[in-house]
Order: sequence, then structure tokens, then C-alpha cells
Amino acid sequence: MQVDNVYIIYFSPVGHTRRVAETLGYALAERLGVPAFSMDMTKPAKRRETMSFAPSDVVLLAVPTYAGRVPNKLLPDLKACFRGDQTPAVAVVTFGNRNFDSSLTELRDVLEDDGFCVTAAAACACGHVFSKRIMPNRPDGTDQEQLVEMARQMAVKIKSVRSAAACPRPVIRGDAPVGPYYTPLKADGTPAHFLKAKPLTEEDQCDRCGLCVTACPMGAIDRRNPLNVPGTCIKCQACIAICPHGAKYFDDADFFSHVAYLEEHCQARQENEWFL
Repeated sequence: MQVDNVYIIYFSPVGHTRRVAETLGYALAERLGVPAFSMDMTKPAKRRETMSFAPSDVVLLAVPTYAGRVPNKLLPDLKACFRGDQTPAVAVVTFGNRNFDSSLTELRDVLEDDGFCVTAAAACACGHVFSKRIMPNRPDGTDQEQLVEMARQMAVKIKSVRSAAACPRPVIRGDAPVGPYYTPLKADGTPAHFLKAKPLTEEDQCDRCGLCVTACPMGAIDRRNPLNVPGTCIKCQACIAICPHGAKYFDDADFFSHVAYLEEHCQARQENEWFL
């Protein structure tokens, strides 16, 4: 298969998914002997652009797993702004050391509906954005080595076929259909309900720098008054991670209880998986 470029595209509110995508994508481009271009689609404005790709491009699309699926608020943009022409693609999801559930199958299906031929897929464990106690250093050195090995195997497969359309479709955990969203649990094992929770702000610590406004992937924070969050919050923690004064925080009992549940049950190291 002729390959001219590798495009590394990612949605990464706190940076974990970007690190995975760029490590894998640049290693893949090196193995294929072609240039790579990194494209950040985290900000809302970037997701309003239409991106079209040729049969000689390879597109690596990486997104985080939210509640076991592709982030539901991101799905309309993924379906609207990408156009492939039997373009080979690599589907990548990250997950916070719990499980990627149906997210990778869903992302593959979205790409195929957009005109791409998914030639390979990967699910990569990262630190959980809800807690610094859950694998805070991942992706780590071992993950980096595995990502390079994934890239080697993916490049071998891509080079071995005549066209993306002729490339065997990767089987993802038995190719089960996309399942329901994961139900977050509280520390006592009962369902946690924090869908409407939004970040609050310590007013005496906020200097109105606006970093949280620009970091929010949903454009949910009021630019004139960062203490106000009128838009949709997807709990990505971008505003908390970027605030230089630690002024942003959540104050929701169910959210805290779910974090406690994760800290108790998600400490065992989960492994990366890739599918060819």
C-alpha cells in the first residue's frame, strides 16, 4: 500500500491521550518512512472544521474512554468533521486503568461510517483523571516501549496489503456490539449520579487568568466570568488540571464517592491491548 502521510488526530483534555497518540503515531510514521502531522481536536473550534483524507494517507484517531464509550458529546463532531476515501485508519482509545469496554469498537465503527478502513486498533491504559492515586505516571516507560512495538506491527500490516480496502479488519475482543454506557458506582456499590455536577471556584484564589476558559473542550466556562459554568461539563478535569492556583474543584457527594470506589477497585495495573 502506498502511504504518503500519517495524520495524528486526538481529543485530549488533560494530555494523556495526546502522549499516547503522538508516541504511537510518530513511531508509525518512522516505520513507514513518511512525514507525520499532529492535529489537536480538543478545542471546539477545531471540531468545526471538515477534514478530508486520501487513500494514501494514514489517519490515527485517538480519544479517551468516558463511561466505557467514546465521549457522547464528541460523537456528533466525529461523525460530521471527518471524511475518508477508503483511507487506512488506526483507532486508538485511552482509559483510566479501569476498562475500555465498548469505546474502541465504537470508535472503529464511527471511522468506518466516515469512509475509513480501520487497519489496526489499540486501547492504552493511562492515569485516571479523577484521581492522582490511580496510575499517575502512566503512560510510563513500559507503555512507551509497547507503543513503539505496536507501531512496528501496524506498519508491517499496512505495508503487506495492496490497499486499505483489502486490509483485514481488526477483531476487537471478539467483535461484540457496542454495549451500554458504564454505570459509575459509589463506594457502597450503588449507582453514583453526578451527571449535572460542574466545577466550582475558590474566588479568593482565582485571578481571572482565563486558562480554564481556553482549556475547556466544551466551551462551557463563561469567558467574562470564569466562576460561571453555564455550558455542558463532561467532567474531563481540564480546568482543574490547568489552573495554576488550584482554584477549580468539584463539590459533589456522589462524584467523591465514585472517586473513592475507583481508588479502591482500580489500583491493579491494566495492560495495553492492540488488535491487528
